[in-house]
Amino acid sequence: MSEGEATQDPSAEDVAKGAEADEAKALEGEAKGAAKKAKGKAKAASKDAAKAWNPTGALPARQAYALAVVSGLLYFLGFPGIDIWPLSLVALVPLIVAMRGQPVRRAAGLGWTAGFTMTMTGFYWLMEMLKVFSGFPVPLCMLFMAILCAYQGGRIALAGWLYGRAETRGWPAPLVFALAFAASELVFPLLFPWYYGASVHNAPVLMQVADLGGPILVGLVLVCANLGLAEIIVAWRKREKANHRIVAIGIAVPLLAAGYGFLRVRTIGQTMAEAKKVRIGIVQGNMGLFDRKNAYQVYVNRTKELAKSKEVDLVVWSEGAVPAPRVVSEASYKDEVQKSLTKQLGVPTIVGSVLRTPPSTPGGRMTYFNTALMAGDEGKILGRYDKQYLLAFGEYLPFGDMFPILYKWSPNSGQFTPGTSLDALPWGEHKIGALICYEDILPSFVQKLVKHSDPDLLVNLTNDAWFGDSTEPWIHLALAKLRAVEHRRFLVRATNSGVSAIVDATGRVVAHGGTFREETIIGEGRFMRAWTLYGAIGDVPWYLATAAIVAMGIWSRPKRAAAAKAA
Repeated sequence: MSEGEATQDPSAEDVAKGAEADEAKALEGEAKGAAKKAKGKAKAASKDAAKAWNPTGALPARQAYALAVVSGLLYFLGFPGIDIWPLSLVALVPLIVAMRGQPVRRAAGLGWTAGFTMTMTGFYWLMEMLKVFSGFPVPLCMLFMAILCAYQGGRIALAGWLYGRAETRGWPAPLVFALAFAASELVFPLLFPWYYGASVHNAPVLMQVADLGGPILVGLVLVCANLGLAEIIVAWRKREKANHRIVAIGIAVPLLAAGYGFLRVRTIGQTMAEAKKVRIGIVQGNMGLFDRKNAYQVYVNRTKELAKSKEVDLVVWSEGAVPAPRVVSEASYKDEVQKSLTKQLGVPTIVGSVLRTPPSTPGGRMTYFNTALMAGDEGKILGRYDKQYLLAFGEYLPFGDMFPILYKWSPNSGQFTPGTSLDALPWGEHKIGALICYEDILPSFVQKLVKHSDPDLLVNLTNDAWFGDSTEPWIHLALAKLRAVEHRRFLVRATNSGVSAIVDATGRVVAHGGTFREETIIGEGRFMRAWTLYGAIGDVPWYLATAAIVAMGIWSRPKRAAAAKAA
């Protein structure tokens, strides 16, 4: 062997050193592996201990109810009136986190707590209404307000109850919450209806999906954002990985809705530009609820001024602008009203009035109607609409027909009879869909009316004076805006004390007045008709969603499917 080859062979000493190093590394690796395994076992043991103490990972009652109160307050702050609308993207997160893994009864209680908090703060103006109309002392009005808000909060309690039943049967919590939310907004009867989707009335791109699924779909878009954020928080609490699909849906759905809204605002804007114009004047009389002796003259004088200016084609009065009930017969009321009221106006006008007809049988009572009359050229009465959804305590007393003494106890409550016809008010080649008072915040009713009569303009006559100078008139306007989007028609709102406004077919206000001041508002509307999915099928998808969540609350999720998903 040559000298060069010999110098390349490792010595015995080098070999020994290398072996020792390799052995040390191996021992070090084994030690690290053992430590890692021990750490993993300790972590698993900690998780098992936590699950043994709280198998569902649910929050303790005190923390859960505190979060429910927070959710109710955020709901109130994001809702119309306060209008911090971005909060609607997160307001339900505390409630969702609080309800996760809770037993059915507690889930319902958490929902009620959030709902009661929201209604007691957001509907504070109920106190004024009860004081004005019931005539009861303040402490009793406070009690009635609490009872009413406790009932109204039942909507969120129903959502919690449906959620709790379905989640305990193994169905995915995010899907269950969305279905429970839709069902509660659809089926729970409310004295003062509201929808979560109205929170984005000042964000037009997010409310355009109303033409697909009404206010419930708008609300579900917001729910998805809340579910995505709640998923991250719940996973962090449990020290688990978040479900990326839920998080992705929470981000994607609002973005897709905004994209759809952006396109629809543009396309509907083009349609509005091509539609026939109508110049509209709204008379806002700002008359008191009970001292209204000069109401008739205020409305007549303002209308004559508009007619003389020739700036408008149509004038709209508020609900009950002519407060003194006119005794008329069904056969001759058109001639009687034209002669005594509308002939002198000088411009086509939609008149809000109270009509009463004599009893049909001896000894019977007078029949009162809250009415909108369409007066055409020379004041000729072309059509009539009688309000169908009467306001409890204001226009009638629940069970008042069965117990007439209730009207003696509440002397300021009315005793009206609901109308029955959905026919539009005719005006030349046009048809005007009339809505009185809070009928414009009932999406299913307006959908039925539009489908029946196919009007090319919607008009609402309202008197919100009984709620005082509060947030209620602004909430009412916000809720009504969705009707314009759902049916792609202009909506004209004439109110006695505000907020009077003209809303275009994308839900944007193009003209409006203030509150508690006498004024006339002049703006431009458009005669439009458009087919929309919501106009065609209404709330059918939400009835299916309700059936689905009820079924989930009855039948447990198939174990095979649940196991496959867990794997």
